Amino acid sequence: MNIPDILGLDATGREIRLSDYRGQYVALYFYPKDMTPGCTNQACNLRDNHEALTEAGVAVIGVSTDSAARHQKFIEKHELPFTLIADTEHTLHDVFGTWGEKKMCGRTYMGTLRTTFIINPEGEVIATLGPKEVKVKDHAKQILEKL
Repeated sequence: MNIPDILGLDATGREIRLSDYRGQYVALYFYPKDMTPGCTNQACNLRDNHEALTEAGVAVIGVSTDSAARHQKFIEKHELPFTLIADTEHTLHDVFGTWGEKKMCGRTYMGTLRTTFIINPEGEVIATLGPKEVKVKDHAKQILEKL
């Protein structure tokens, strides 16, 4: 997979580049929507284990199609210590194949497939946790086990 250097813009409009994270692992996690129960559990698990992730050399970057303003509210409400990218046009989702068909309550629609990519210090994907594998309440442990 050819990962672009420019990943997108964070909640403050700052450009996030993969090259800014050279020398450390990156847990790039795609999630459906800010403020929803599963996504909040996942973000809070990563927040609560942020120190352990940092000590292991892992930077966490979340990606959803929510706006920068919504990301900012999510960050403030839950005191999230990591970057969230506002991929409103699902450009990064398309690169990683995380925008796809979903089904819920008998209805089919397009949305984010909850997936985490572990990127090594050289910028290569070394592990992927797919939609059926991600455990939102134990996600940090899953990431650390993939290093």
